This record gives sequence, C-alpha cells and structure tokens, in this order.
Amino acid sequence: MELNKFLNLLKRNRYVILTAPIIVIIITYFLTRNLPNVYSSRAKLATGIVDQTQKVLADGSDVQEFKISQEFANLIEMLRSKKILDQVSYYLIIHDLTNKTPYRQPSKLFKQLNDSARKHALETYKELYKKREPLLLTNPDQNGLYSLLISMKYDDRFLSKSLAIYRVQNTDYIHIQFDSERPDLSADIVNTVCNEFIEYYTYLIKENQRRAIGFWGNLLKANEDTLNKRMAMLKAYKIHNHILNLNEKAKSIYGQIADFETRRQDIEKSVQSTRATVDSINKKFDPKDRMYLEKSTLKTNQLILQERAELAKLNDEYFDNKFDFSYKVKIDSLSSQLAANIQKLSGDYILNPLNVKKYLMQQKLTLQIQNDLAKNSVKSIDKELKRLKDEFDSLVPHEGTIQAYESAISVASQEYLGTLAKYNQALVHARWNIQLKVTEAAQPGEPEPSKKTLLVGLSGIVSFILCIAIFFIIYFFDNTIKNASDLANKTKLPVLGYVNLLKGELLDLRKTWANSAHLDDINHFKDLMQSLRYEVTNELGDYNVLLVNSALKGEGKTFIAINLAYAFSTINKKVLLIDGNFSTSGISEFAKKAFYLEDFLNDSIDPIFFKENYPIHILCNRGGDNSLFEISKADNIRLKFKYLVSMFDVIIIESSALEALNKSKEWVSFADKIITVFESGQKVTYKTKQHIEYLKSLDGKFAGWILNMVYPNSK
Repeated sequence: MELNKFLNLLKRNRYVILTAPIIVIIITYFLTRNLPNVYSSRAKLATGIVDQTQKVLADGSDVQEFKISQEFANLIEMLRSKKILDQVSYYLIIHDLTNKTPYRQPSKLFKQLNDSARKHALETYKELYKKREPLLLTNPDQNGLYSLLISMKYDDRFLSKSLAIYRVQNTDYIHIQFDSERPDLSADIVNTVCNEFIEYYTYLIKENQRRAIGFWGNLLKANEDTLNKRMAMLKAYKIHNHILNLNEKAKSIYGQIADFETRRQDIEKSVQSTRATVDSINKKFDPKDRMYLEKSTLKTNQLILQERAELAKLNDEYFDNKFDFSYKVKIDSLSSQLAANIQKLSGDYILNPLNVKKYLMQQKLTLQIQNDLAKNSVKSIDKELKRLKDEFDSLVPHEGTIQAYESAISVASQEYLGTLAKYNQALVHARWNIQLKVTEAAQPGEPEPSKKTLLVGLSGIVSFILCIAIFFIIYFFDNTIKNASDLANKTKLPVLGYVNLLKGELLDLRKTWANSAHLDDINHFKDLMQSLRYEVTNELGDYNVLLVNSALKGEGKTFIAINLAYAFSTINKKVLLIDGNFSTSGISEFAKKAFYLEDFLNDSIDPIFFKENYPIHILCNRGGDNSLFEISKADNIRLKFKYLVSMFDVIIIESSALEALNKSKEWVSFADKIITVFESGQKVTYKTKQHIEYLKSLDGKFAGWILNMVYPNSK
C-alpha cells in the first residue's frame, strides 16, 4: 500500500521527473562539447619492499603484511607530498620560461611578465629547485611567483588532482599516472615525479645512513675506551696488591688449612690416648717402688729428659721452618738416640724383682715423651692455621673488588660487541644501493576515450535519481491526508466516502447529472456521489435532516451539498437544500430563483412554494454576519422544521465551517445526522483536532467524513 502511494506520487509528477533529466542532459552537452582531449601517461616504480631478489641480508623472518602496507603508504604519501610536487612545479615553469614551445599556452599573468621579471622569476625558481625549498607565501615576491604557478595550472594543488598513485595489488610496484591535455606534458610530469622522488628518497636514506654510521662509530669508540679503562684498572689493582691469580692462591691456602686441620685432629687424638695410658700406669705404681726405680735409673732418666727437651725444640723449629727436610733428619737422629737410651734403661737390673714395674716406668716415660711431642705439635699447627686463616681472610676484600672490576668489564664488553654489530650492519647497508628504481618509464600516449558521452549520460541518470530521491523525501515527510484510509487512521472516525477532483472551471451540474458518459472523470464522480448517497441513506435511516459542514473554510462542502441534493433527486426524492452558511452563501449564489430562509422562518413565504413539483427546493439566505438564533427563536425553528420534514423526503443543510464556532454549532441541534467534508491534501492540525473531538462528542449524530478533491490514483 505504501509503495502504491509512492508510485502514485511519481505518476502525478511524471512530467517533472522526465523533463528535469532532459534539461540537465542538454546543459551538460553544451558545457562539455568543447572539453579538450585527455592524454594519460603511466610509469611503474619498483620499491624492493617485498621483492626478495633485492634484499641485502636475509634475516630469516617474515615481514607482516600490515608493516608492508604501512611502508607502501608512506612511500605513496611521500610521492604525493608538496615537496615533490613543488619540484615538479619548478621544473614545468622553468621549462616554459626557457623554451620557445611551452607545455601550455601562457596565461594572462604569464604574458604580463617583462624581461626583468622573467629573469628574476627564472633565477628564483632555479634556486628553489636546487635547494628543494618551497615558496614562502608570506613573502610578497614569492607569493606572486606562486600566483604565476596557479595561473599556469602548475601549482601543487592542481597537479595532485590529476595525479594518481597507488600500489599495484599486492606486488612490489607503485603505479604513477597523470592526465593532461598534452601527451608530452603527461609523460614529463610522471617521469619528473619519479626522478625527483628517487633523488629525494636517496638523499634522505644516505643522510640517515651517514648519521647512523657517525652515531654508531662514536658510540663504538666510547664503549672501547670504557672497556680499556676498566681493564687497565683491574690490571693496576692486581699489580698493586701483588695478586697473580686470586682463585688459585685461595684454593692453595684453603687446601693447606684443610691439611693442617686434619693433622691437628690426629695429634689431639694421640694426646688424649697417651695421657690416658700414663694415668693408668701411675695407678699401678707404689711410692716405694717408684723411689727405688728412680734411684737406680736416675742418671739414665736425666739423659732421656734432656734428649726429650731437645727433640721438642727441634720439632718446633721443624714446624716454624715449614717442615724443612734438614730438621727432619735431626729429629730422626735424636729420636733414635732417645729410643736407645730408653732401651738401655729397660735393660738395667734385669734380675731385679721389680723389673715389671721398671718396664712400666720405662713405658710411661715413652708415653709422656710422645704426649709432650704431640702437645708441642698442636701449638705449632694452631699457629700455622692462624697464619693461613689470616692470609685467607685478607683475600676476601680483594675478591669483592676484583669481581666488581670483572663484572664492569663484562658489561662494557657486551656493550662494545653490540655496538660493533650495529656499526658493521650500518656499514653494510650504507654500501648497498637504493632499491627504488623506475621499471617502466612514462611515454606519451594516445588520447583517452572521450568522457563527454559518459558525462552526458551520467548527468541524466544522476538528475533522474535525484528527482526520485526528492519526491521520496517529499513523500516520506508528507503528513497530509491523501485518501479515505489516511483520514480514518488520523481521526479515528468513520469515512462515508470520497469525491474525486474534477478539473476545469465551474461545472454545469445539470449537464453533469443529465448526460456525461463521454467524460471519464465526471462518470467516476457520479459513481462516487451515488455511493455516497447510499451511505448517507443508511446513516439517516428513518430520519431526513442532514447537516453538511467542514472543519475549516474552503474544503468544498457547498459543492458536496449541491451534488448530494442532485443525487437524491435522481432517485425521485423530494429534496430541500438549505443554505445555512450566512458568511459564505455559496448555495444562494448558485440558485437562480431565490427563496430566503429568513422569510420562511418569519412566515414571509407562501407555503405553496414547498408544494410545487420541483426536484430540488432551495432556501437561500441574505448573508451578513447573522446566526441562526439571531434570525428566529429555537422553538419557532423546531416548529418550522417539523413542517419541512412533513413536506420533503430529504433536507440537506449546509452550515458554516466548525471554525466559525456557534454559527455552525447552532444548526447541530436541528439535524438528525451530520457529515463533515475534509479536503484531500490537508494536514490534521492542532486546530482540526479540536473540531474532531467536538464531532466525537455528538453522541451518534456524526455519520462520518467525506474526503473531497481526491487526486486520481490516491484512493
């Protein structure tokens, strides 16, 4: 349904929709017929980004597609940059200033240059071209030179409009294209863009490589100096503290300490064992026996004691001299002599009954000697252990300092090696040529197919689509009532029918209802009025007084009332048509023979008038600012209407619009049913909503709407 409404709107405005594209096509044709031919030149630039044959070093890693796209985007933006286009602009204007056959016809500003100005402009352009500098628009002189570029269409903005740069799918190539009115101009611009870009890009890369080599070289020298300085500090510290190899020396001292600790434990065991044995022998001796034995062996014992003291002294000297072998020989010799004396002591008095005790006494002396030797050895070992531990403790501060030096040297060495790798890599890249190169240079080409026909066709299509879009917007935002269903949905009140729009001036109603079969619109109108007559008849039922009004003025209620009266008259109904609209007396103007409502209510009309055999009787009014109750009292009006009801089958009253307030509402109390006319194409405004609420409050008197002046195909 909504689609049909939109299609009906397009159908009503079909001439506008067809005429607008035709006008646009004609205008486009005249605007494009003198357009010059377009010549296009193309070039391809290899970047080396994804071409593995141009890689310097294979790093073994796959480059992400995002990074590749980003690199291509950077190159394309650099190609489009103002710096590159400025170089092309300078090249073109220098060519035109120095060549007798310029690329383009001189502009008005170009022709105004005298010899001095041309010379100054040429020098300035050449200097800027050489230095790759832009024109300063804040400088009046250079601003004028920029205006000259604009006048010749050599400025960066104009060049960028016709310059197409893009990556060829997923390849390693960049496509550069330029369109102009001359083939040689297009080719020169494309080649100049490529050459200037490669030169500028090479300059940037080489400058960056030079700076990188300088930076890494300086950093490498600083790291080398730091490494050498820390190694020299470690060397000086070792020389100053007489450290040859700290780790080996610490291991040697620790081994000696462990060896002496083992010896000390063994000697302590010997001391304890000999001490226990001596104590056991002492318990077996009687004092008398001991005196006897000592007396008999006094001389030998004194010698043994003397030798034992000398042996202890030699033993101390042996330890103090770090176990010198010469002392070991003396100790062995003295030990042998001491053993011989002890043996001699044991051989004395062999026939003495106390020989057993004598033997024990000799054994005791031997054990005491061994015990004394062990005790003296423990002291010497403790002294040596203390010396070794002191020497070992003295190595700990050196170890911490040396480790700090060695750690610093290790860090400096790593920094030096990392910097050296970066420096070597920068040198490799610096010695490799730039990978950018032109694989296909631009050549002057043939003229492109003319776009005139395409532009003309597109203009027609675009204008046609634009017209459709405009009408769709109009339709989408259109809140007007177009058909009966719209009216019923908006007002929530019944609609009895609608009446189509009749074209032309004032219609002859008599001819319309008499014979009009040759006019489709009028025949359709008659059909609709007959349908409306049927609906009104059903609504009236046994009643016969019908009030026709409208919400606002000018909605066609007079036309509806007259045609409805004609419709009833065609079925042999005696019809009375009353003009109750005092402010706009349309029916009164329509009637040829005037009988006035005012006269009827005031008994100034002969009742014989209503008995005449006319199909339609009309009561007019004299107009003015009157209302019904101002003409007569309500009781008199009711009495008169009773008489009229007895005389006529149908009484149709046209009243004022509801916006006239009481002038319309005064008729409501004398009507059996009310129908309200609504003009198609109007909106339901806030004021109309107030009248709708009034109609809803009439307790069944309101029969329904009649939608008037409906456009064809809007039902």
